Amino acid sequence: MRGPREDGSPRSIPSSGRLTDLSSVTPGPGKPGPLVAGAAYDVGYAKPPEQTRFPKGVSGNPRGRPKGAKNKQPALNEERMKTIILQEAYRDITVRDGERTVTVPIAQAVLRSLAVNAVKGQHRSQRLFAELLADVESSHKALHDDWLLTAMQYKVDWEIELHRRARLGIIGAPDPLPHPDHVIIDLQAGTARVVGPSTKEEKARWDNHMARKAEFQAKIAEYTKMLDTETDPKIRRRIEKDIAHTQMIVDVFERAERGEL
Repeated sequence: MRGPREDGSPRSIPSSGRLTDLSSVTPGPGKPGPLVAGAAYDVGYAKPPEQTRFPKGVSGNPRGRPKGAKNKQPALNEERMKTIILQEAYRDITVRDGERTVTVPIAQAVLRSLAVNAVKGQHRSQRLFAELLADVESSHKALHDDWLLTAMQYKVDWEIELHRRARLGIIGAPDPLPHPDHVIIDLQAGTARVVGPSTKEEKARWDNHMARKAEFQAKIAEYTKMLDTETDPKIRRRIEKDIAHTQMIVDVFERAERGEL
């Protein structure tokens, strides 16, 4: 950068220079040159006023992405590609469904398109759809068979253990969760289900329900005894109504015990 002309007037700044406003340029202190930026120069693009600037060493985005996070390698226990695939597969999109639009996951939209093409007679789509369906049904059947076999083995093993405890007079040992009596096996239907508690928390709630069932059964016995001695028709009808209502509550507990709820 050059100083002023001999007559004291400032020289113009080339177009390639950073300063374009000569009114913001003032001579340096004590001598006519070189030129330095004045106060107006310090505020502009990428140069906010000093009072609004972040202090030195303080980030303007303290909660932003950590340095190097973009290229950080996944941990040994991470499967980042699978996570990305699942996120994309279940991302919602809007598609046409006849005369209306619906929002469905991408995976569902792709399978729906495949099924529609199969129905239209495209042999490749028909073959692919049939293969996918067969794979899903085979996997589902394998999981069902594993669950049935596991439930049957669990029930048999614990029945043997509880019989051993009773034969040896072992008392105080905690019952298994779930209890083998609560594992219901239906060999004709090929199903296995648990109708009782499977955790300590469920066992606590179950015991509370069974205690309340006993209370309601005691009330029914009390009402029945009152009915045997009562002769007033109005009071008898009231007692009979109370017995019917309480019996309905007991029936709900018994249905829960059988796993019907």
